[in-house]
Amino acid sequence: MKKLLLFPLILISSIAAFSQKRIPQLKTAEERLNDQYCTGMFSTIDGTYFDMLNDNATVSAGAYLNVLDWLQGRVAGLQIYTTRNGSRVPFIRNSRAGIYIDEVWYDPGFLNSLPVSNIAMIKIIKGPFAGGFNSPGGVIAIYTIRGEDEGEE
Repeated sequence: MKKLLLFPLILISSIAAFSQKRIPQLKTAEERLNDQYCTGMFSTIDGTYFDMLNDNATVSAGAYLNVLDWLQGRVAGLQIYTTRNGSRVPFIRNSRAGIYIDEVWYDPGFLNSLPVSNIAMIKIIKGPFAGGFNSPGGVIAIYTIRGEDEGEE
């Protein structure tokens, strides 16, 4: 008797499972930016994102000489210290953060020569970064405008 009741129940539940439509998951703006720019170890969804192309952030950042100055106060735990020679060094939660431009490590002094208008996205990854060279505090990943992004401005 139990087998007779169990079979229709399994049959009905399997039909109901196959008849449901699969709704595609809509991606958030951060997930779209992550898919478009980030690769490898940088493709983690964790982090703070700044879309410099679409949020008109470049307009407000244009007044700053260095993108690190613009980031200070916008990211919790980020502090920018200026050394004696005038270069700015980022620290996230009191640990030095690495600077990566298009996923290549750079010295923080290089940001003085990088125009803010050439930046498409900034991603801040807090905490130790496995692929980070000299970055126990986290990573500031800066992605520049690509050729296909030029028409979007």
